[in-house]
Amino acid sequence: MTAGAPSGSCEPASRKAPPPLSAYSRFVQRLRRRYADELALLPPGNPEHPHIQQAFDALRERGFGIGDSLRIVRQLVMERLVTLDCDRKAPLQVVTTAVTQLAEFALDVACVEAARELEAVHGVPMSEDGRRAQLWVIGMGKLGARELNVSSDIDLIYVYDLAGETTGNAHGMNRVSNQEYFAAMVKRIYALVGDLGEHGLVFRVDLALRPNGNSGPPVVSLDALEEYLQVQGREWERFAWLKSRVVAPRSVIADGSAQALRGVVLPFVFRRYLDYSVFESLRTLHRQIREQATRRSAGRPERANDVKLSRGGIREIEFIVQLLQVVRGGQFPELRRRPTLDALQRVASAGLMPQATADALAAAYTFLRQVEHRIQYLDDQQTHMLPVSDEDQHWIAASMDYVDCCDFLGQLDTHRELVAQEFDRLLGGAEGQNGQCNGKRCGAKSATPTPQELEELLPALPNAFAERVRQWCGNPRVTAMREQAQAQLRLLVRRTGQWLDSEPDGEGQGQVRNHVDAALRWADWIEPLFRRESYVALLAERPAVHERLLRILGAAKWPARYLMLHPGVIDELASDAMLAGRFNAAEFEAELVQRRSALRKTGEDDEEALLNILRRAHHGEVFRTLARDTEGRITVEQVADDLSALADAVLRMTAAWCWDHVRSRHRDQPQFAIIGYGKLGGKELGYGSDLDIVFVYEDEDENAPDIYASYVRKLINWLTIKMREGDLFEIDTALRPNGNSGLLTTSFAAYEKYQLGRGSNTAWTWEHQAMTRSRFVLGAPELGERFDRVREAVITAPRDVEALKGEIVAMREKVRAAHPIRPGLFDVKHSPGGMVDAEFAVQFLVLSQSAAHPELIPNVGNIALLQRAEQAGLLPTGIGQRAASAYRELRRAQHRLRLDEASTQVPMDALAVERDAMLALWKAVFG
Repeated sequence: MTAGAPSGSCEPASRKAPPPLSAYSRFVQRLRRRYADELALLPPGNPEHPHIQQAFDALRERGFGIGDSLRIVRQLVMERLVTLDCDRKAPLQVVTTAVTQLAEFALDVACVEAARELEAVHGVPMSEDGRRAQLWVIGMGKLGARELNVSSDIDLIYVYDLAGETTGNAHGMNRVSNQEYFAAMVKRIYALVGDLGEHGLVFRVDLALRPNGNSGPPVVSLDALEEYLQVQGREWERFAWLKSRVVAPRSVIADGSAQALRGVVLPFVFRRYLDYSVFESLRTLHRQIREQATRRSAGRPERANDVKLSRGGIREIEFIVQLLQVVRGGQFPELRRRPTLDALQRVASAGLMPQATADALAAAYTFLRQVEHRIQYLDDQQTHMLPVSDEDQHWIAASMDYVDCCDFLGQLDTHRELVAQEFDRLLGGAEGQNGQCNGKRCGAKSATPTPQELEELLPALPNAFAERVRQWCGNPRVTAMREQAQAQLRLLVRRTGQWLDSEPDGEGQGQVRNHVDAALRWADWIEPLFRRESYVALLAERPAVHERLLRILGAAKWPARYLMLHPGVIDELASDAMLAGRFNAAEFEAELVQRRSALRKTGEDDEEALLNILRRAHHGEVFRTLARDTEGRITVEQVADDLSALADAVLRMTAAWCWDHVRSRHRDQPQFAIIGYGKLGGKELGYGSDLDIVFVYEDEDENAPDIYASYVRKLINWLTIKMREGDLFEIDTALRPNGNSGLLTTSFAAYEKYQLGRGSNTAWTWEHQAMTRSRFVLGAPELGERFDRVREAVITAPRDVEALKGEIVAMREKVRAAHPIRPGLFDVKHSPGGMVDAEFAVQFLVLSQSAAHPELIPNVGNIALLQRAEQAGLLPTGIGQRAASAYRELRRAQHRLRLDEASTQVPMDALAVERDAMLALWKAVFG
């Protein structure tokens, strides 16, 4: 042990100032003795690529060969890192970045040298169509994620992009196939990087992750790799390929050709749908790693404290993050981050993990990686086990700023326990191929044996549900499911039966009215998804999601229909915080921007991808609102507010992204606006409402009419076309100037002239009625200000009040006639005393009285306007307030009925108080 270094087991360190902590490392002691003359060749500072290059060049000038130069550079870098880490407390990223760049540098040098040597013998490898073939060195694991540890091996896969043969030497001789050429190149690269020589080695090289493992060829073509992943790729390999990237040679990275790898890897790693089926495969992989670690430590207590592979170690943090990435990365590209710490923050930002948990796991990961490095600094051994030597442990503690070794060990235990608990919470469940569940988390095995066949579950189920499940027994779609999926389906049926017995039917808001109906709707929902086993796995893994799904299906019929169209949205139910939240437009749009940015980095941001991203995001938010609604967490008015705000946000994002894809665009931002009418204009959207919108522009460019016409056609297509993720909205543009016979988009000047009656082509009264519920939705701010002025001018214009009254009454009769009502029933919207009466009364009051009563100008909704009209003396005392309350209750009744897909025509006495209040309002306004 070096003189002055701390000693003793868990006693406080000496008060005497010790020498630099790095001096204790036996590895560093050796390096400083052997390379005393070379250490200065590495420039001061963090040893990144320019420093490594400079030291390498200096060694070559001293006469060292390429292989020896790489090995000596490695030793210089390691000595520097121990100094920076232990003496100067460099951040973890400084160490991992330096080791990663060292590996990239060494592999690039080796590739260039190997190619130079082989080309002299065999010529240049070419494809049949005359293109040069290239070798790609793919870094996996920590190399791919740029987080190598200081004694790490490097997991590599060698791929070449094009089949063919070499051109031969100067005499046209020695031609070989590209496969043979690159196989020879791989051997030479290994000799330069992985062979043990006088100065050690640069990195241990592991090729076990290549297709077919150690039995496969050392290098494969890109086509062969793609076929392997599609046909033979196993679940655990998806986690390995998650962190893959081309790391050498630098030339193929610089020219962008290596990007082609992403097109092969991404579809293999990330599935189109939520992929909970990977839970069990990751459990199996983790169990195997644990068992191997246990076998290694059997009878060897010094091997039991492995900071990487033991319970609560580094690997469990990596598994937590990778699992969430693989499950949702297909739909949420922003999760596709290789570095663990970056991915943790993305997982938290996506709402898949509380931010506090992500921060705690990040702190644990950083701590454990720093401990791992110190273990390896001792002797440059590829080990992750805490040394049993008291002196070594105390040095590790001191190098991490712990005066007391016991404090260090206590912190180590704290971090590992937190990691283990989070791992068990996420993955410790259904070990249980037996399908047991404790009611809260599918996990611990139960002593009670689980029925092995669906038939055995039937006696415990209510008759109607049992009969429905009986149809699955022997169903080819069930028998074709994998054994694991069948066990999960049995678990779900059993759990659904337990839920049916758990609570009585209820009638209140947020209560399940009929539990058996909910179970039957669940059966209708899941049956078409038997071939998408990931949905079965999702519910099996997340009992809380299963129960919330049953509650939503039991609340009404429409949610079941929505879920049939968009099954993937049920994953939104996994978050407890989701039910307590509200729609946040800024967060929604920021996530979409991040998602598109992630796609752009991998070249996937084509129109189809963007359309599907918009649809998934929209459907997810609609479902969040639906879940809050059916659980009684928000009111009908809040539902409308959130759906309207969502529509605004989707329109803003769609309009912005669509403009980028207009070939004839002539400016970065369009001088364009969307005006919302009807329910969108009044912020009263419901589920499935279409959007009444008008498109206007203000642009002096001579080609503006054609450009914006093309833009609007594309925009409407983006909003309405049915993709694999469905559509966004139905669009109604009938309120544009001259209706369906008018131009699809018009200049703002023409729109203003039409609305204000300047000239022979002017708006009708019913169009001015619509203007009372219009608003500026998106566009250039100056157009928004101009629209507000036009709207105010329209609704405050002088009018013949009696003539206006006659026109509106006539229009009301026309609307009523178009909606026949069965005798003896009351339609909550169209009958006399229904919601339309209030809407027409408000429109009349606004158009006839706004000039004298400016408080009626703002588009604040029918309820607020009725209250304002009464306060202004335009309605008898109590009439406006009672009508406002009645309108709110009628909206609530209509909302409930439509959710349950029931008729909005109810018995005449069902809403008598509300009907009377509306009739009183009508009489007060129209006589």
